[in-house]
Amino acid sequence: MDDLDRKIITATQSGLPLVKEPYNVIAKELNIEPELLKQRMQIMLEKKQIRRIGAVPNHYKLGYTANAMSVWNVPDEMIKELGQQLGALSFVSHCYERPRFLPEWPYNLFAMLHGKNKEEVAEKVQEVITLLGEHCSGYELLYSKQILKKTGLRLKEPS
Repeated sequence: MDDLDRKIITATQSGLPLVKEPYNVIAKELNIEPELLKQRMQIMLEKKQIRRIGAVPNHYKLGYTANAMSVWNVPDEMIKELGQQLGALSFVSHCYERPRFLPEWPYNLFAMLHGKNKEEVAEKVQEVITLLGEHCSGYELLYSKQILKKTGLRLKEPS
């Protein structure tokens, strides 16, 4: 990673500006062309130096006030296939594998489910149960009480 890539990461890691042409704003700050900024970000994506470029919605502001982390016990050999299917559902914002801690914690598939109320989430849970079918050996739900700021690694400004 060179100095320009590092500057691009520090300029974008807290989000893009909420304007019509955010890349133009960032490029101007960095004194480069917007096309170069996009090219460099694409290369960093391909090299897996950055994971993604995307919007992170505030579910509460969108009216989805019943948000539940669901945990599922599915066969390890099926987790990739089932996780992809579960993660593709419109009401799931993220889905991932986590290790079991037997015998206390048998769950290995996690998914955040969103609904306008708990009744809607309960309907979504039934959809997931149907999707997982015989591969589901149990689940639990934990409802959110507040939204927390989610951040990953943050780089410091280059000197």
